[in-house]
Amino acid sequence: MTRPTDAPTVQRVADKHRYEILVDGKVAGFTAYRDSADQRVFYHTEIDDSYAGLGLASQLVQQALTDVRASGQRIVPVCPYVAKFLKKHDEFDDITDPVTPEIRQWLAAVLSR
Repeated sequence: MTRPTDAPTVQRVADKHRYEILVDGKVAGFTAYRDSADQRVFYHTEIDDSYAGLGLASQLVQQALTDVRASGQRIVPVCPYVAKFLKKHDEFDDITDPVTPEIRQWLAAVLSR
């Protein structure tokens, strides 16, 4: 496990369709998304094993969802981690949309391009 010397930071990397969490300037993990109209569809979250157990995934998703709120978009939690996070954080209920078969089909088509 790598212990950070600086506080982790989160940044949106639009050209990669993801938010990254950086620890001491290095990418420690990310949560990936695609946008569909006014919805930001989160489909995968990953933290490097060397940073496991530091609570980085929670920090990453919290800040990503806060950014979604600020942008006026809505959240669709296809990613199991994001869905689990939202069950414990009802402050995002007002901007969360359900995962539908249509969203899953749309996401599969977008990711296969």
